[in-house]
Amino acid sequence: MYILYRIKKTVKYLLFGWWRNLGTFFVYLKEYFQFKQRSDGRFPIRASDMHPYLEDRTKVTPFDHHYIYHPAWAARILAQTRPEKHIDISSILSFSTQVSAFIPMEFYDYRPATVTLSALYCGKADLTNLHFADNSIPSLSCMHTIEHIGLGRYGDPMDPQGDLKAIKELKRVVAPGGSLLFVTPTGKAAIHFNAHRIYSYTQILSYFEGWSLENFALIMDDGSFKAVATEQEANSQSYGCGCYWFKKHQ
Repeated sequence: MYILYRIKKTVKYLLFGWWRNLGTFFVYLKEYFQFKQRSDGRFPIRASDMHPYLEDRTKVTPFDHHYIYHPAWAARILAQTRPEKHIDISSILSFSTQVSAFIPMEFYDYRPATVTLSALYCGKADLTNLHFADNSIPSLSCMHTIEHIGLGRYGDPMDPQGDLKAIKELKRVVAPGGSLLFVTPTGKAAIHFNAHRIYSYTQILSYFEGWSLENFALIMDDGSFKAVATEQEANSQSYGCGCYWFKKHQ
């Protein structure tokens, strides 16, 4: 089956990728035969095992700016606050798996993760109806998630106010004096059904009225990261990534 998969992938490149990567593909073929001639014999070199990657020769390492910067931002805050335990609701799973090496983590998602690691518990939760008690969580995160709630993209019920219900639940469960690391697309307010919502900076602050904003960081449209950003910078973005560290008043 694996050999068939490799053949199909190679054929796909030949049929559909040649017009985008024609020059690179010729380089690939040239290097393939050069490597085969110089082979030390430790591995068989077969056409059926060809596995062309034609878009990785970049001058710099590519990355998704939203999903590299915002977990890094959150991890640095946790390194500063050092909670006894941190609970994450539906953020990118790699954040919880990595941070659990240093801080006990609980990860909850509408689609629970079947990950088994020490100091990491994974369970199911509905952001619009969290099972936690009022004022019970000292350290909580919900990152790049709220914008999807109620749009049906992940199998959740359609609800135009699903995001507001989820925010209400997050506010309910955070302990007095506790932290909420909250990340969502920020810029000119819009909804791109059924992908996500984009919020204005003032919208997010209005949803957390009465909470203190300890830090606002921003991933800009150009991919740059500002560890301390302004409302004006947020308002100038089309699809920025706003990183809000809120604290609930005592």
